[in-house]
Amino acid sequence: MATTKTAPTDPADTTADSDTDTDAEPARGGDRNGDEARHLDSPLLLTLLLLTAVMFQDPIRGALSAPVMQSWMTVFVAVLVQALPFLVLGVLLSAAIAVFVPPSFFARALPKRPALAVPVAGAAGAVLPGCECASVPVAGALVRRGVTPAAALAFLLSAPAINPIVLTATAVAFPGNPGMVLARLVASLLVACAMGWLWHRLGRTDSLRLAARTPYDGQGGGAAFWGAVRHDVTHAGGFLVIGAMAAATLKAVVPADWLALAAGHPVLSVLALAALAVLLSICSEADAFVAASLTQFSLTARLTFLVVGPMVDLKLFAMQAGTFGRAFALRFAPATLALAVLVSALTGTVLL
Repeated sequence: MATTKTAPTDPADTTADSDTDTDAEPARGGDRNGDEARHLDSPLLLTLLLLTAVMFQDPIRGALSAPVMQSWMTVFVAVLVQALPFLVLGVLLSAAIAVFVPPSFFARALPKRPALAVPVAGAAGAVLPGCECASVPVAGALVRRGVTPAAALAFLLSAPAINPIVLTATAVAFPGNPGMVLARLVASLLVACAMGWLWHRLGRTDSLRLAARTPYDGQGGGAAFWGAVRHDVTHAGGFLVIGAMAAATLKAVVPADWLALAAGHPVLSVLALAALAVLLSICSEADAFVAASLTQFSLTARLTFLVVGPMVDLKLFAMQAGTFGRAFALRFAPATLALAVLVSALTGTVLL
């Protein structure tokens, strides 16, 4: 009968295996500790930035004292100061809609047919006393609550341009031209409804991608509301800063004499103020006073400035991209710009 012999165990092998295991475990722990050491949390990052600013304060002060940088800072701060209060208003309304308003409310308030819901939603924009920074998060909340995107987009475009505060500011800025108020109301509402109908007929649903929201299921109303507010302020505020930086950069480098050259041509003046409205990104509550100061331009050209600005500008494009997706913004903004220029020019020719 064969006997099976077991090979003797070499103590050196056991020791080697033990040493390998022992060495491997600290290595894994060392990698984990290294990852934690390399991780920078927000307070530490802010501290490092402040220390860097203190160390290089003289070069920074010299750079900021340059005329170009002073112009840049003026526009950047002005855009943020004008927009932030209305952004907060829009975020509060958005959170209230998302948390407290049942989806059935919108089903009852708007007509079932999207073709009829678009003008109703466009006219409803008159009740929101805010600018485009407020309308974007509200429109996003409407879509999440089941409102047809065409109606929500009509609301998004009309709310900043036809609400009572904006129309009152326009009347004050143009005391000698009361027709400017009517022309702004008519042109803005026409563009909003036309874009809603166009999106309903031709818009691609796959390009409309709402930003993911943090779920608040199981939380109380107050906790869910403030959670939604924090989320939207962080999300929309970041894109607002990006848009304000872009507007300030372009404003600082565009020569002022270009506007004087374009003012004397009927077509170029309209196109120039449309481009200026996009670049300046002025809040709709303040744009009428800027338009009134551009006295070298015709009333029709200044109407284009007032219609285009609340619908298409740099910060609004960035916020639309952040809320609805970049593919949507790349299609929606150019179409809105072209239609706003055309409709405002025709309206100004008839009413002004």
